[in-house]
Amino acid sequence: MARYRRASISAGHTSQVSRSSAAATPAGPAGPAAPSPSAPGRALAALCCAPLFREPLTASQAEDLSRVMKALADPTRLRLVSMVAAHDGGEACVCDLTVPLGLTQPTISHHLKILMQAGLLRRQKRGVWAYYSLVPAALDALSAVLSPAPAS
Repeated sequence: MARYRRASISAGHTSQVSRSSAAATPAGPAGPAAPSPSAPGRALAALCCAPLFREPLTASQAEDLSRVMKALADPTRLRLVSMVAAHDGGEACVCDLTVPLGLTQPTISHHLKILMQAGLLRRQKRGVWAYYSLVPAALDALSAVLSPAPAS
């Protein structure tokens, strides 16, 4: 019989349940290791200078770009990016997003975490609340990669 292990996410808002055939083991104090938030941003920055139309992507560039595009490919996450960008001051708290999306706080936190890992959002903690804002450089880099090269 498979056993389930519950691991807390470092943001403290959501939890994941993973299935394991081994005995359940407790997660470490910080929860599962999350990718470095700066790594996706660096990957996008490296892509900005090589539009798809000018030269072929390397395998590494394609992997980095696909990670960002997968994050944006979900309709809920695309709406979240739009809602955060359009919110007063260009930042929003999860509590500001639950009613308009009609989703629970843990679900929204999960989607925001994926967008953060893709380097598209940043999070700033203020007391018990976390506020999310867009990373303009990430969107600029993504736009530059997808834009055709200027005609010569």
